[in-house]
Amino acid sequence: MNIILLCSAILVIVYFLLANNVSLVRRTSNLGFGMADEPSGPLNRAIRAHGNSAEYTPIFLVLFLYLLSVGAGGWITWVVVVVTFCRVLHPISILIAPDLNAIYPPRFVAAVGTYLGGLALGVVLLMKAFAA
Repeated sequence: MNIILLCSAILVIVYFLLANNVSLVRRTSNLGFGMADEPSGPLNRAIRAHGNSAEYTPIFLVLFLYLLSVGAGGWITWVVVVVTFCRVLHPISILIAPDLNAIYPPRFVAAVGTYLGGLALGVVLLMKAFAA
């Protein structure tokens, strides 16, 4: 099994599950367009969870698939796994956080893991550029 490809598939699946969740919540809230009045309500949480995924999934997919194409492995694979875990944890934490305006440890961990993992993969990409 290829872990990097598996992580890529997980990101794609999570993205589309979150998109579907927005549609389902829209249907139950009878709001076909726009945001709900309640900032921390279910529709706004669903939109924000999907929006955040839409912001990060494309860049991570490009990075993951590039690294896969050049045969990256070892500690880079672990970074990919951690980033994927964080990208799954983040929308879950948005959907279940008691207060979106307060620090919620799972969301904090997911955000920090996303930033650090993204920076690490960016450095790997930079090293590949100078090695070419």
